Amino acid sequence: GSASRGLNRLKLISHSKHAANIANSPFAGSLRAPDHFLYSTTAGSDRWDDSLPSQFSNTPPKDARVVICGGGIMGAAVAHQLAQRGWGQHTVLIERGRIGEGNPWHFSGLLGELKPTHSQVLLAQTSLELIRDLHAKGLPTGWKQTGSLNLARTRDRMTMFRRMKSQSVAWNVECEIVSPEKCKELCPLIDISDVVGGLWIPNDGVGNPNAFCHSLVQESLDKGLTVAENCSVLRVIQKDGRIKAVETTKGTVECVYFVNCAGFWARQVGQMSEPYVKVPLHSAEHYYLHTKSIPGLGDTFPVVRDLDGHIYFRENDGCILAGGFEAKAKPAYEDGEIPITTAERKLLPDWDHFHPLLEELLRRCPSLKDVPLERLSNCPEAFSPDCKWIIGEAPEIQNYLVAAGMKTVGMSAAGGVGRAIADIITQGYSTVDLHELDISRFLGLHNNRKFLRDRVREVPGLHYDLNYPFHEFRTGRNLRMSPIFPALKEAGAVFSQVMGYERPAWFDKKNAYDEKGSPKFRTATTNGFGKPHWFEHVQSEYENCRERIGMSDYSTFTKIDLWSKGNEVVDLLQYLCSNDVDQPVGSIIHTGMHNRHGGYENDCSLARLSENHYMMIAPTVQQARCKAWIERHLPPGGRVSVSDVTSMYTAICIMGPFTRIMLSELTDTDLSPKSFPFFTCKELDVGLANGIRALNLTHTGELGYVLYIPNEFALHVYTKLMEAGQKYGIRHCGYYAMRTLRVEKFFAFWGQDLDTFTTPLECGRMWRVKFDKRVDFIGKEALLQQREKGVERMYIQLLINDHDPDLDLWSWGGEPIYRDGRYCGQTTTTAYGFTFKKQICLGFVKNLDPSGRALPVTNEYVLSGDYEVEIAGIRYPAKANLHSPNLPTKYPDQEREAYKATRDKVDESNLLAYRPNK
Repeated sequence: GSASRGLNRLKLISHSKHAANIANSPFAGSLRAPDHFLYSTTAGSDRWDDSLPSQFSNTPPKDARVVICGGGIMGAAVAHQLAQRGWGQHTVLIERGRIGEGNPWHFSGLLGELKPTHSQVLLAQTSLELIRDLHAKGLPTGWKQTGSLNLARTRDRMTMFRRMKSQSVAWNVECEIVSPEKCKELCPLIDISDVVGGLWIPNDGVGNPNAFCHSLVQESLDKGLTVAENCSVLRVIQKDGRIKAVETTKGTVECVYFVNCAGFWARQVGQMSEPYVKVPLHSAEHYYLHTKSIPGLGDTFPVVRDLDGHIYFRENDGCILAGGFEAKAKPAYEDGEIPITTAERKLLPDWDHFHPLLEELLRRCPSLKDVPLERLSNCPEAFSPDCKWIIGEAPEIQNYLVAAGMKTVGMSAAGGVGRAIADIITQGYSTVDLHELDISRFLGLHNNRKFLRDRVREVPGLHYDLNYPFHEFRTGRNLRMSPIFPALKEAGAVFSQVMGYERPAWFDKKNAYDEKGSPKFRTATTNGFGKPHWFEHVQSEYENCRERIGMSDYSTFTKIDLWSKGNEVVDLLQYLCSNDVDQPVGSIIHTGMHNRHGGYENDCSLARLSENHYMMIAPTVQQARCKAWIERHLPPGGRVSVSDVTSMYTAICIMGPFTRIMLSELTDTDLSPKSFPFFTCKELDVGLANGIRALNLTHTGELGYVLYIPNEFALHVYTKLMEAGQKYGIRHCGYYAMRTLRVEKFFAFWGQDLDTFTTPLECGRMWRVKFDKRVDFIGKEALLQQREKGVERMYIQLLINDHDPDLDLWSWGGEPIYRDGRYCGQTTTTAYGFTFKKQICLGFVKNLDPSGRALPVTNEYVLSGDYEVEIAGIRYPAKANLHSPNLPTKYPDQEREAYKATRDKVDESNLLAYRPNK
């Protein structure tokens, strides 16, 4: 059908609410594309040719080191990286259809390096470097450096851009804040009447994923790669928890590693093994609008993202290609059955659903209403439930790796992700910290198909949403709840969610009930970059924890029991942990579990319940990850038992100066410091309940206890604590108050401050590392070498000065730190300190020479500099602390003050003093 009537006609048609009207429109015939395309061999061309013959085998060998499932861009990138390391002849790439099988109407080809986190930026920069290299060799990639222009319609969006601009210094990304007039100069096509500014990234560009895929495979073939087309994986076979072989329609291939790069089908391929590997993905409909040729666009036409309108557009072979990420997406293949072939996977476009994006496009580029339309393509894309990539070794089976969930930016990610997977295979670790993208961040609940269907409605919109602090999902809620959840909701809890668990962020009795008088479920929000609306609630809860009694639900923490008949569990933990775990029964050992480089794979507390029985308390986000790490190192024969008991216990933390007195009224156990000292554990009766594991610590530095209560007793114990605590001023406290307490006390948390590249020397925890214990723990040699050589970065606390919390923008993490006017590091966790009455930042600083090379960092170096923290382009002076401060309180406690979370040397200087810049 003809599309010559233009987009003005399209606009009228898209108003229709009847599918029949759309199907019978003049555009219906133009919505179909050829079933199969191959990219031509002309470098830089955007034209297609389906006449190229296949150069690949149809029969895989009987054995190989690595089998890669999926011949799309991700599988090709992994194969390419392995081939570059000499593994080409030992690698087999299996594709159900044809390599690089794709449709030119079904990709955007956007290549941008400025991503939400540093790890993602590094992966994207690696991919761009690879694309430029191939392009320089004359291989087809479709690469064009066009730059990208991100538009802002609101003040908050500009704040976000200024934050990104500040971060770009640390991430080595060139970008510039530009005025509306400059935006118009960079792209004359746009209307700027409602634009307040923009972010210009000159080194971004566009490419062609299918061309890139073919070029990667072609180079890999030259290095021995075997490619099997029209070959499907039927079963992934493991033995003793490791990959053994892959059964295909063309025979079985014995192998050592299996890489699931199956894209749309990655979740289904994950179910082809026993046990099955969870790869939580669901497809959503995704649209690409193509115009016919527009004279004068030129190759330098930039990629334009109108983020507040949820749209983007770019030049494509003299035409405009446009798309977007709607706020409410439409799930595809809701029955879970994804068609096998590209032709079968095509979906008819839903003009009604696309209409809001179309209106935004015409609003931004009014002149497009007179441009002829080529077609609207509906090409579903697969998204993970948290809108992040899925990378790494599966926790269920060793040597089973996954690279999937690239959410429409596969070309931008492929080179970096391919290198990371190849690193893991060939050297056992990635050179980029991947913990935020690691597949082990998911639980089984995340792989539930109905959960994924609901979640995928909101995930695509996150691409262009304002990145406010503490984002909360709206779908998949009320999923994991502790037994005291109803009581917390009735008490006014406003909930955040982590690993599917609902946990109170803060409490607010006002508006806690609906019109029928029933407690409402309320989701936490922080819709701004300045002083949040929950400030006073958190302040009140904080003060209660410091001066009276605060109660917090700690049930989300990971809880794992480890035991054995003999000393095997002790030997295992001595090998895994850097601290000495062979302490008396009743001891609590705070320790790291490290990788071979000394970085933290886990940061946990171990309570020794009996001679050969430990309970491990680890971060919530580690529930699958840390268990997998332990299981990879278990001795053979089942001599050590490991059980995840997270869901068996409700954890209630009580903290504050009167907790010991209150708890003594509810138990017959002697709680005096002599009988139950700090950092020990006991089994208590509380009220009428028994079997409660009580730990004398709080994870925030306050005096108090964490009670691990069997679920059937949880509501009873909670009620007794609340009744007994009334005369002591007990009140509920949420996660945000806990965060402030620990930031003021200089406590580092894994996943926020610590990661797989951070060592105890860098974060001030060397005093917990016991080099002289009889077992050589993992990472010992690396830590000894670092101790001898010195650290190249150091964890510090910064108190921001000359900052008005009511008027100025807040630090939310990721801000650059400057020392004597030069960039030296970034913040990690931040909070407002209610005792300091200042904004507090935790973070790492480096000693960089003029060329950017890292030199050793010493205490003297840190303390001798004048510091600033840059918040959205404005620098504020800051005072650096190296040690945990002693905060003033009405009720000082020797036990509490004796414990130091960071570094064992007490700093005698006045930590509240402010020394202005010279």
